[in-house]
Amino acid sequence: MDITRAPKSKRSRYIVGGVGVLAVIAITVVLGQLKPAVPTVERSTLWIDSVRRGDLIREVRGPGTLVPMQVRYIPAVTSARVDRIVALPGQVLSPGSVLLEMSSPDVQIELLRAEQSLSEAKSALVNLRVSLENNRLSQEMAVASARTANTQAMQDATAAEALMVSKVIAPFEYNNKKAAAQEQATRLRIEQQRLTLITQAVDSQIAVQQQQISRLKAIVEFSTNRVQSLTVRAGEAGVLQEMSLQPGQWVIAGSQLAKIVQPGKLKAVLRIPETQAKDVALGQPAAIDTRNGIVKGHVSRMDPAAVGGTVTVDVAIDDPLPAGARPDLNVDGTIQLERLQNIVYTGRPAVGQDGGTIGIFRLEPDGKSAVRVQVKLGRTSVNAVEIIKGLNVGEKIILSDMSANDNADRVRIK
Repeated sequence: MDITRAPKSKRSRYIVGGVGVLAVIAITVVLGQLKPAVPTVERSTLWIDSVRRGDLIREVRGPGTLVPMQVRYIPAVTSARVDRIVALPGQVLSPGSVLLEMSSPDVQIELLRAEQSLSEAKSALVNLRVSLENNRLSQEMAVASARTANTQAMQDATAAEALMVSKVIAPFEYNNKKAAAQEQATRLRIEQQRLTLITQAVDSQIAVQQQQISRLKAIVEFSTNRVQSLTVRAGEAGVLQEMSLQPGQWVIAGSQLAKIVQPGKLKAVLRIPETQAKDVALGQPAAIDTRNGIVKGHVSRMDPAAVGGTVTVDVAIDDPLPAGARPDLNVDGTIQLERLQNIVYTGRPAVGQDGGTIGIFRLEPDGKSAVRVQVKLGRTSVNAVEIIKGLNVGEKIILSDMSANDNADRVRIK
């Protein structure tokens, strides 16, 4: 038979619920105090280096290309049509080598017109000489006639004066003879002055015409040079590097026709990161890796401004270039900034700039784990960095990128 049970009291149920809530809170607190698991990294993926003391050559490195030191661009003197291509890129040229031939009827017509104007000016000069000489001779004849008339008038005046003393002629006739002599003397003086003026004008008028001829000769010479420029020649010895024209193509005056370089006279143009270029100076030694040998050089020029995060630095090459070196060849350059003596340094970590403070994982003595320490960096080089504070000589650190473990202060090395 069933046994009747007494119902449980509400107080008991409250006690059981309270105990459950307290248990949940206690578990949450305990779990919150637990430290996260230490991440593990593979030793084979790490770049580990030691801290050491000694001398350090501070360097910066950047990619670049070989560029000719002497480049000659051949421009189009006049607009013309390309008729024939004579030289091709890569061809060795002498100063008079023909590169291409062009034609322009307008330029040739201008030369003919200039030559015609010059011929007309020369003919005008001859006619001017003849005309001026005729005028001068006519004036000399007038002077001669005036001189004869003056002599005759003076003689008449002298005779009249003698007759006047003897009272053979009247005073009226004597005065007429004397006035005629004075008139002829004045006329002679005027004709002589006119001859002098004509003689002086001859030289000046001829000089003006000769100047006109000189100007026309310059125009003819200019037009001749334009016609001759239609046969494009190399201005100096070198190698033809660029010429992308085709027969029948029309080029305008001033456009580039060809590019001639000196293959044996090259320089390296390096692109140095702007954060590292601040200490680069003229004259600093450099080494250029041409992929076929390393040659020495020195910094010869720097761009005053950064472009695209880099500063362009020109390096003059002092050693003979190896075989195969040619313009536009990709190279790597290393510039020596200074030599640091007796400093604490290590390999350059994946992150960090000059004078910055970064977190670096330092290996424990057992080599099975590493802890994060704050390290103040000094001056940096291509593969090394000066340690100011945070590490001691002999300690080993991880230089690899550990950004995946930014939330961890310790890692396990497996």
